[in-house]
Amino acid sequence: MFKLMELEWRKLKQKMVMGEIIIYAGILMFMPIFFIKMVSADFGRSYATIIQLILAIQMGWVLFGASLINQVVIDEYKNKTFSLSFGYPISRKKLIIAKVLFISLAVFLCTLVSFLLSGIVTYLLDHLFHIINGQPTVVDITSYASKMIIHSFFITLISLIPLFFFGIWKRATIPTVICAMFLMQFQNFSSLLNINLNSDLVNAGLCLLGAVSIFLSIKMVDRVGDV
Repeated sequence: MFKLMELEWRKLKQKMVMGEIIIYAGILMFMPIFFIKMVSADFGRSYATIIQLILAIQMGWVLFGASLINQVVIDEYKNKTFSLSFGYPISRKKLIIAKVLFISLAVFLCTLVSFLLSGIVTYLLDHLFHIINGQPTVVDITSYASKMIIHSFFITLISLIPLFFFGIWKRATIPTVICAMFLMQFQNFSSLLNINLNSDLVNAGLCLLGAVSIFLSIKMVDRVGDV
């Protein structure tokens, strides 16, 4: 399985993907301080508040997941390399599992590192310019460390929601991106509509959709996976 995942990486335009990762990480790293200075100083009331802001901002990696779905799945259908892969003495389900694992691992690791960098940069900039009220406590640091891991997992699952319907079934590039943009802004839309939603329940529901999408992608690839 690892060799199949490695093959997925080799088939990508690696420089373009790495450039995309650097851009995402660079933007998200400085976004919390930008929001405090340019959008609302309320985000800087405490480190507990800024942690919640960072959690919301890191949802941007859902869009990176959509980009990988486009490159690893949809583009391969369109340029016929997927049908070529289906001719290998390897089951289609195993090929899809390798693609899912590759996308999942890439999104999870990138999100995890981005969380770490964002936390460090936010603290250093606050230390220099005194933007956030108070200092991070042990509770804040512990909370951030645990949420960093948990939310990286959440974001990974959420990023795979478009995989089955838009990726394997419809093979639609633009709708995949639009779906990802909607998902990363979902809780903001609820706020604009004055709908109070429990963020934990929302994340659990979206993760469930991601898990269902993965299950259907593997289960149904033999039926909808033909070019």
